[in-house]
Amino acid sequence: MQDKKVIEVNHLSKKFGETDVLKDINGTVKSGQVICVIGPSGAGKSTFLRCLNLLEKPTSGEVKFDGTDLTHVSSKQLLDLRERMGMVFQSFNLFPNMTVLKNLMLAPIRVKHMSEAEAEKTAIALLDRVGLKEKANAYPSSLSGGQQQRVAIARALAMNPEVMLFDEPTSALDPEMVGEVLEVMQELANEGMTMVVVTHEMGFAKSVADEVWFMADGYILERSSPDDMFEHPKNDRAKDFIGKIIGSV
Repeated sequence: MQDKKVIEVNHLSKKFGETDVLKDINGTVKSGQVICVIGPSGAGKSTFLRCLNLLEKPTSGEVKFDGTDLTHVSSKQLLDLRERMGMVFQSFNLFPNMTVLKNLMLAPIRVKHMSEAEAEKTAIALLDRVGLKEKANAYPSSLSGGQQQRVAIARALAMNPEVMLFDEPTSALDPEMVGEVLEVMQELANEGMTMVVVTHEMGFAKSVADEVWFMADGYILERSSPDDMFEHPKNDRAKDFIGKIIGSV
């Protein structure tokens, strides 16, 4: 249902001590949309993403997921709602003492009470999907960064989320590994996964996003289609940022 609002953010602000990191952020993410959030370092992009599933608690404002304001729910309700949102970080956060397969099986067994056999079947199917089925019994330390990040994506998908949040998923990777991770994300987008992606990969944003949101100084200063954002940005900060990065403005 393309027009269903999955995430609604209303007047979101976040302070760390006396520092305003997010200032009156508003936005809507609809089912099946891919939103790419771009902007300079220190803009508040990662904090914004972490507020969407309350890894960071907003100072004020609302974050609604499927109509429920996450800032006013019990801990149990929040955990239940978080299960429906997958998150992939810059650092892969895999458990080093577990095989790739066990990394994927852990949460479905513990949280969703899936049987071991079902969890294993799901995990192997997901590893196949990200091109790493042959690494099922390997340990994370034996994998490249790109492979570890693909495992991290598969692990998030093992919970069968409705939304995927990506926090600069390629920024810790060597350049030659970036493409393999973006390819998996592109496939997810093609399959209709709702995604919010904080990224420095402008090519990905340009080709995959439905909307691009430009953040600077704690505000969303502009949001538009990729073509408009990269070819005809209106905000001066956005023009300056995009001009420096891709030199086409």
